[in-house]
Amino acid sequence: MKTYYPVILTKCEDGSGYLVTIPDFDNNTFGETIPEAIEMARDAINLLCVTYEDNKEELPAPSDLTALNCETNDIKTLVDADPDAYRRMLDNRSVKKNCTIPSWLNEKAEAANINFSAVLQEALKQRLQIN
Repeated sequence: MKTYYPVILTKCEDGSGYLVTIPDFDNNTFGETIPEAIEMARDAINLLCVTYEDNKEELPAPSDLTALNCETNDIKTLVDADPDAYRRMLDNRSVKKNCTIPSWLNEKAEAANINFSAVLQEALKQRLQIN
C-alpha cells in the first residue's frame, strides 16, 4: 500500500541540517541536507506504518498539507511511503535449507571452495527470473 504524509523541514539554527516534523505521527527525525531529511522522513514514516500495523493500530489519515501551521522559512512537503515494500526489505533474513547432492559433486565443489549458499541463491534467482 503506497501512501504519503506531510512533513515540515525546519533549518537548524546552527546550520547543522534540518529537523523534520511528521505531524500525523507526532514524530521527528533529522537530516543534514534536504534530500537526506526527506529520505529520513520516508524511512521514519515507513517504520511507523509497519509498527502501527504490527500493533493492530489504525494508521492516521494524512493531514492536508495546506492546513499545517509552520514558520515562514520552514518547508512543507509530502513524503511518499510504501510500508509493504519496506516490510519486505526488513524481512531479508536468511533461512536454512537442507538439500541433497551426490557425494562426488560435493567433493569437487568443496575442493573448488564453492560457496553452496551463494550458488543456490544465484540458481534460484535465475530460475525465478529475479534480478
